[in-house]
Order: sequence, then C-alpha cells, then structure tokens
Amino acid sequence: MVTREESPLYYDLIAEFEKVTGVPIVINTSFNVRGEPIACTPHDAYLRFMRTNMDQLVLGPYLLDKKEQPPLREDVDWRTLFELD
Repeated sequence: MVTREESPLYYDLIAEFEKVTGVPIVINTSFNVRGEPIACTPHDAYLRFMRTNMDQLVLGPYLLDKKEQPPLREDVDWRTLFELD
C-alpha cells in the first residue's frame, strides 16, 4: 500500500493511472535485463531503457519517451557485457 503521506509522487502516479485505465494498481518490479544486475542508478536505468524495446521510462518526476531521445553514441552490444543466468 502506498499512502500520500509516505510517497506523494508515487501516490499521484497511481491515482492518475487509475483515472486513465480504471485500474488502481501499478506493479513495481525490479528493473533489470536477463543476466544484468538490477539498475541502481539513473544512468543504469537510462542505458537499459535505450538498449531495450521499452517505449517510455519514468525516472523520478520525469517521463522519457524513447522517440524523443538521441541515439546512444559509441555504445557496446549490451548482451556481451553480462553472462546469462
């Protein structure tokens, strides 16, 4: 359960999601790609967002749309960085 007092930003996000979808639940899962550790920093999250098929990323108070992001420069093939489990 999320209370407004505990986390007003997240509470408002869930409330808005309910208005749009009729579903009052947002599932917060670990944000990682198979074989990689959990994203612990905004930089980790942004790289994973850009390297995968995600369309949008909520990062704190920001909503990033992949179509509006510049392509990663000098990036490596992320699938070679970590051994698959």
